[in-house]
Amino acid sequence: MSLKKAFSKVPRWMVVYYGLMVLWLGTTAMHIPDGYLSPVTSIILFALVLPFWVRGVQKLREKMSARNIPVVALFAAFSFVIMMFNVPLPGGTTGHAVGGALAAIILGPEIATIAVSIALIIQAFFFGDGGILAIGANCFNMAVVLPYVAYAIYQAFARNTPLNSPRRLTGSAVGAWAGLTVAAFFAAVEFGIQPMLWHAADGTPLYAPYPLSVSIPAMVIPHVLVASVIEAVVTVLVVAYLQRANQPALEMVKKVQVEADGGSFARWRSLWIGLAALIVITPIGLLAPGTAWGEWGAEELTDLGLGFIPKGLEQLSGFWSAPLPDYDVPALGNANLAYILSAAVGILITVAVVWLFSMLVTSGRPTPEAASHK
Repeated sequence: MSLKKAFSKVPRWMVVYYGLMVLWLGTTAMHIPDGYLSPVTSIILFALVLPFWVRGVQKLREKMSARNIPVVALFAAFSFVIMMFNVPLPGGTTGHAVGGALAAIILGPEIATIAVSIALIIQAFFFGDGGILAIGANCFNMAVVLPYVAYAIYQAFARNTPLNSPRRLTGSAVGAWAGLTVAAFFAAVEFGIQPMLWHAADGTPLYAPYPLSVSIPAMVIPHVLVASVIEAVVTVLVVAYLQRANQPALEMVKKVQVEADGGSFARWRSLWIGLAALIVITPIGLLAPGTAWGEWGAEELTDLGLGFIPKGLEQLSGFWSAPLPDYDVPALGNANLAYILSAAVGILITVAVVWLFSMLVTSGRPTPEAASHK
């Protein structure tokens, strides 16, 4: 039996159920806090991501109109909430998903960069998840490397195939796996070069304290064996669902301009409902013990037995005080309710920012229907 036929026999409720279970079992962790990268590294990575942001804005203006902005907001919101599902990984650390591969397959890597970047920036400013100074690094890894690698591999499999081809499932799986793995490798290198390039006179690291020989295995191996595999399964499940329920979504990426109803709420209703379900079950993300590798605070580094706190890390780690740090609302007195509320607030902010930003970018551009009557 072909892969496509096998998926066609899977009930939709089972696809949704196992998709949610997959999110709980494992994904990726790459939010870099302030203090782990030197200011020079942060500036270089911010400069590297800038042209991808510019290209993303250009693509957004070319392809989208005000009436199909909701689909961009959907994938930005999905990226935001999926990163709240912290899960246990080997070695006592935790991880979370990104959603960049799926966004790239549907929207293209350029617009996916914008969608995921907005989610990451909101997480950093409002919830302290990822550093403000490290925004360039986090966006480069998760909003550039991941989507572009995943999309390139997906297209290598999907090119010139029917929308319901099993090759698209294979391409989405391989692309998601490779994209996540390569992104983890980049993050590991950024961590690992810090003690080699920036250290005190006595050799004590000023920022991230672990060398490449530690950071690369610690970041890459769990992704290769667990996280990237799970990310691939999540991506395949959604692509398989779209092949059955919304095939036009899979050709959106190739359109010069997306038709007015291409991103409408009605066409994507089931995924919006799925997003709402994810909000409700976000407290699952609180079950995983420990902290993501490379996301420790100063106190946690001490508890890990490092023996010292890098001076640069200590100075920069308190650069920004988020309004809702760690997705917590102490006044509620209930961590689960606080997490759900944070997810809802975060998604509302994400959707609002994407909507306003996209409206600004696409204002004045004629819709495909208007252009065709000229």
